[in-house]
Amino acid sequence: MSSDQTRRRFLQASGFAGVAALAGCLGGDGDGGNRLSWHAGGQGGTYFPLSNEIKTIVEDNTDYTLNVQSTGASVENVGSLADGDADFALIQNDVAYFAKNGTGIEAFQDDPVENLMGVATLYPETITLVTLQNTGIETVADLEGATINTGDLGSGTQVNALQILEAVGVSDFDEQNASFSQAADQLRNGDIDAAFVVGGWPVGAIEELANTNDIHIVPIDGENREAVKDAASWFADDTIPGGTYSGVSEDVETVSVQAMIATNEGVSETTVEEVTAAIFDNVDVLTIKTDFISADSAQDGMSIELHPGAQAYFE
Repeated sequence: MSSDQTRRRFLQASGFAGVAALAGCLGGDGDGGNRLSWHAGGQGGTYFPLSNEIKTIVEDNTDYTLNVQSTGASVENVGSLADGDADFALIQNDVAYFAKNGTGIEAFQDDPVENLMGVATLYPETITLVTLQNTGIETVADLEGATINTGDLGSGTQVNALQILEAVGVSDFDEQNASFSQAADQLRNGDIDAAFVVGGWPVGAIEELANTNDIHIVPIDGENREAVKDAASWFADDTIPGGTYSGVSEDVETVSVQAMIATNEGVSETTVEEVTAAIFDNVDVLTIKTDFISADSAQDGMSIELHPGAQAYFE
């Protein structure tokens, strides 16, 4: 399938109504009840294991039960929050802004998600462009004519991947859409040439791939990085430290967005404040992204209005 055909399919599938339909799998209560729905991301990324650590913290420190669901991540999760199927979700800060303001990407163009509200930002979400060493792909420009997995259809990863490819002038490519874990399998099997992964390093799916194959992390640096940042203000400089993945000994320059917790205005102020307090009063229990997650930095990069419950906690 050509990139243009896939973009059209993306727009059809991830328009607001479609996103909401995708998300209608598990109901949240939205009224301060004890059972809360928390939508995460794919099991091969960072959202899902981090969400399960948050589940343990919340359940150990409040009367709430968190039902963590694996999803297609940011764009799908906005739909879940919009129609009340999720009480909380992890999303990217750029996707949050686009959704709240009805702009930026076609999924939300002129159709703002007015009930979307912020809770806290968490950590930088690194854009990792991974391939195998035998593909010969060394730079972003080498993706011209390649088969690329840009992430789950409708996910924030897909949004970012298409933004980056357009910014650097790569227009001729075949697009595949699958989860991080599936993308790793596609690379192993030679079904794709490269994959975009968005998440805090180390990403489990890439770790597993690096343990069985010789991988190469393609840098997004120099003029390419400047072009990406000029095209979308949400991107910031980032670096994947050498040694993060087996066989990748040198630092790799790239870009990142920000992961955040979001909710909707239908969730009670008491519920949001108690869940927020449980998380940020107990961040020492977390084992994932511990260098970044804290109450002091939890409003850095917040791109939408805070829920009153979160505001009450942080103030």
